[in-house]
Order: sequence, then structure tokens, then C-alpha cells
Amino acid sequence: MQRPNWVPAGTDLDKPNAARVYDYYLGGSHNFEADRQMARKAMELWPELPTIMRSNRAFLRRAVQFLAERGTTRFLDIGSGIPTFGAVHEVARAIRPEARVVYVDRDPVAVAHSRLLLRDDPHSVVVEADLRSVPDLLGRPEVVDLLGAGEPVALMLVAVLHFVTDAEEPGRLVGALRDALPPGSALVLCHASQEGRPDQVGPHQELYRLTPTPLTMRSRQQITDFFDGFELVEPGVVYLPQWRPDYPESVGPHPERMTGMVGVGLLP
Repeated sequence: MQRPNWVPAGTDLDKPNAARVYDYYLGGSHNFEADRQMARKAMELWPELPTIMRSNRAFLRRAVQFLAERGTTRFLDIGSGIPTFGAVHEVARAIRPEARVVYVDRDPVAVAHSRLLLRDDPHSVVVEADLRSVPDLLGRPEVVDLLGAGEPVALMLVAVLHFVTDAEEPGRLVGALRDALPPGSALVLCHASQEGRPDQVGPHQELYRLTPTPLTMRSRQQITDFFDGFELVEPGVVYLPQWRPDYPESVGPHPERMTGMVGVGLLP
């Protein structure tokens, strides 16, 4: 097949990649047959996965819009994957054309794809770094520059903390990032919850144990604890569709089936 211009040289097109699988769930075009095959296998276990992923991206859009309307022009998106199909920079610039975004991911494949996609965008940069190594992440020149101006920054931790095990102390990592943020900054968080579909906790975590990124689904209280030091924006920590929906009727009778819990907190 002809290699698209967003694919870095040397990319193995026959090996599935989590970021491209996510793009497939979203209905995007930055994926290959190997990614689609992996997604279909996961959907056999959990048919609602594409709906959940799209609900996750819709929450990201609403949260970024909320913060951009408050004046936020700087965004630090950690665990960003490939920034396609409604990514942070697209949403933010519809309101704040001057918005700057630093995308961070530890996956070299996702980083390589992202750099090609954003190579002509002077206000979006991509950093290969690991959330679990906060001092290294905060020391990257692109991150230093984003935080160093002292302007409020939106810290985006969307669907990434559930890939940090309890032994790796996710609360400590979030706290270290919070302490590096300028006053007036915000935390945008989405996390897989064990409460919405308890019947799926075991099978889904077992599925991810077969990958390099095991999944830890947490309770509402554990997810709320990540907002220590932040003031939660109404309606607090809720299921994906419940956070400031565009239309109340879109939430549906069973929002818990979306499983993810989300929230936005503001730093005094």
C-alpha cells in the first residue's frame, strides 16, 4: 500500500498501535487494518467501546471549550496519542486562535505520527516523555516554556491515569504536576471507573494485561482525590455524558454505561 504523508518512515503498518486504534474508535482515518483488527477483537468483548471513546472525546471538547471561554490559551496534554479528529488545538483555536498546545506522549509511534501531522503548526509541539517521570517531563524545554510565562495552563490528563498503577503512585504524580502549574490553571481529568459497569471490570482489565499498558479502573472517590488542591467545577466528578452536556436529553437514562468518570478543577 502507498504510505500516507502522515506516516513516519520505518513505521510497521502490520503492527497495531493503541493511538491509531483509538483514532479508529473515533471514526478517524489515521489507522490501518492491523489497528482495526485489534479494535474489532476488543469490541467483541465490549461492543460499546467506540461509543465510550467518542463520549470521551466529546468531554474533552466541552472541557477545552469551557476553559478557552474563560480565557485559557495554554494547554499541556499528557497522554495525547495522535492529535486528530477534534484534538485540543483545533477546539481551543476555534475560540482562542492564539492558543498554544504541548502534546506529550511516551509512545514513540504516536509521537512520530503527531510530529508529522503538526509539522506546519508553530503553536503546537510534541514531546516524547512519560507521565511517570514528572521531573523529566517538566524539564523539557517545550514544557518549561509553556509554564514559564506564568499564565494559566490547562493540564489535560484525559484517559491516561488509568494506565498508571497504584504502585506508581498516580496521586503523587498529579500532585507534582499541580505544584508546577501557575495560579489560575486547571486540571481536566477523565478516568476509567470500576463503578459504572462492574461486570466489565474483570474482563476489561484482563484484556489490557495482555498489552504493555495494563489498566487500573478506580472508584469515584479515588478519582475525586486526584483533584486535591483544585476547586471542582460543577457538576463535580460525574460520568462522561453528565459533565456539562450540550443538550440535557443527550445524557440518556444510563450514563453509567459510559464507565469513564470525568471532572474539571481550577487552581486558586
